Amino acid sequence: MKILIVEDEVALAESIGEYLKDEGYVNELVFDFQSASEKINTYSYDCVIVDINLPDGNGLDLIRQLKKNRAASGIIIISARNSLDDRIAGLDIGADDYLVKPFNLPELNARIKSVIRRINFSGSNEIVLNEIRIDTDAIQVFVHDELVVLTKKEYDLLIFFIANKNRVLSKESIGENVWGDYADTLSSFDFIYTHIKNLRKKLLEKGARDYLQNVYGVGYKFNTL
Repeated sequence: MKILIVEDEVALAESIGEYLKDEGYVNELVFDFQSASEKINTYSYDCVIVDINLPDGNGLDLIRQLKKNRAASGIIIISARNSLDDRIAGLDIGADDYLVKPFNLPELNARIKSVIRRINFSGSNEIVLNEIRIDTDAIQVFVHDELVVLTKKEYDLLIFFIANKNRVLSKESIGENVWGDYADTLSSFDFIYTHIKNLRKKLLEKGARDYLQNVYGVGYKFNTL
């Protein structure tokens, strides 16, 4: 899962980023409105964490921009202002949650998980797709109720594929979502093939249907039809 953190307090942004990285997220950090605007116009994110008060703009305008772009990102406002008007304004224009500073990082993580589940998986912490079952809290995957041991990247790939099932996904979009924006600097996406090959093999060995399809010249598709 890929997170954009928009926070002008550098120490706080880095603290959030380090914590979420340890929790398995791919994070991008920006500290001002302009940088955040460029990011959301160029890349997609599972969740955007945005402060209202930025040195060169208002975080509410970033939310409006995300909605104008029809971005599927979850949006969590973090703000030192515990104002009812701010809270209502943020939620009215499309934010999913509002967290007042100071807050505990585990609480932020719980809010992120809740928002992503609500957007992608109808709010459930258990994803069931035919014979595949995923416990998103325990980060465990089962096929026919038998545990499948996956690496973190294989797990992230599976979640990304299921969230986008029956859609053709380019190698670039897969790389960006699972490895972050720095994937743009890579000269080749061949490493993605290796991870997908390993994921497919592990699922098949446990008796899963062969969902993963290579769409020649384009990318991959998790076909459930």
